[in-house]
Amino acid sequence: MIDNVKTDLHPAVLAHPLSDGWVRCDLCAHRCRIPPGRTGICAVRVNEDGVLYTLVYGKAIAAHVDPIEKKPLFHFLPGSLSFSIATAGCNFHCAFCQNWDISQISKGPHGQIVGETFLPEQVVASARRTGCRSIAYTYSEPTIFFEYAYDVALLAHKADLKNVFVTNGYQTPETIRLMTGVIDAANVDLKAFRDATYRKVCGARLEPVLDSIRLMHDAGIWVEVTTLVVPGENDSADELRDIARFLVTISPDMPWHISRFHPDYKMLNVEATPRQTLLRAAEIGKEEGLRYVYIGNLPGTGYEDTCCPSCGRVVIHRIGYSVRSELHGDRCPHCGTRLPMVV
Repeated sequence: MIDNVKTDLHPAVLAHPLSDGWVRCDLCAHRCRIPPGRTGICAVRVNEDGVLYTLVYGKAIAAHVDPIEKKPLFHFLPGSLSFSIATAGCNFHCAFCQNWDISQISKGPHGQIVGETFLPEQVVASARRTGCRSIAYTYSEPTIFFEYAYDVALLAHKADLKNVFVTNGYQTPETIRLMTGVIDAANVDLKAFRDATYRKVCGARLEPVLDSIRLMHDAGIWVEVTTLVVPGENDSADELRDIARFLVTISPDMPWHISRFHPDYKMLNVEATPRQTLLRAAEIGKEEGLRYVYIGNLPGTGYEDTCCPSCGRVVIHRIGYSVRSELHGDRCPHCGTRLPMVV
């Protein structure tokens, strides 16, 4: 039980009453059935007397100005800044989570809902004051603070700001319908291509994530995908090829970010991903027809820049978060080819 479930309650969306005071939450693919007085898997949505509430509305545990490339998004407002916020909680429990101190703090016998009051209008004002072009809902899983993110996002559009989800992709189709026209871009973390890995490492299933990637793309949300390549978990050539093939079926223009694993959280005994594994993964992506494959957390691989698919020239140069674009709008300055890019 969460210690402070009686405080700071805000009505939840996509909640459906069941018999005997139970409630089903249809925000994420767990579709938790929650008895009175208890929370769902994310530990931040509570059933009080047959009504579901969110405990984290307006309670930011993190707020920072980041380069959009940190999300990572390479084809959405390249070179811009994104005002990034998060609340406590997550609907996964990934053993390699790099933000576990935020995402997992609400779970366990003495879970805590921590954060400072940061209301939607304050978030938008901060984004404008700091010269950001977007607001990113990130660090923890934004789906679990959807009500907060949604209200911020509506105000952001009125202020000519874009909205970005950095997400594990475990939304339901109902949630994606609510996101449509409100969330402009998403980086989806496709953690593996084996259901058994999802169940073991994340406490989730693969299929809903694949469905979300396709549904977001079809809804007009700009989608880029990240795979953290973890030795011994998802680094086989066959599995990486399956990921690339899946992404190509949606769009060969969908950027795929292959990220290097570093030991963290409950996987401190696993080595960092070898350079050669990442290079081979990028080669596989190209072999399968993906036009834009990037390697993250490992500089100097040659897979940081964006190249024109027609003439092969570099059109966006990157060194870490330093970005220099040669694009004319969204067109290659050398041959005039239009690149899949939101600028």
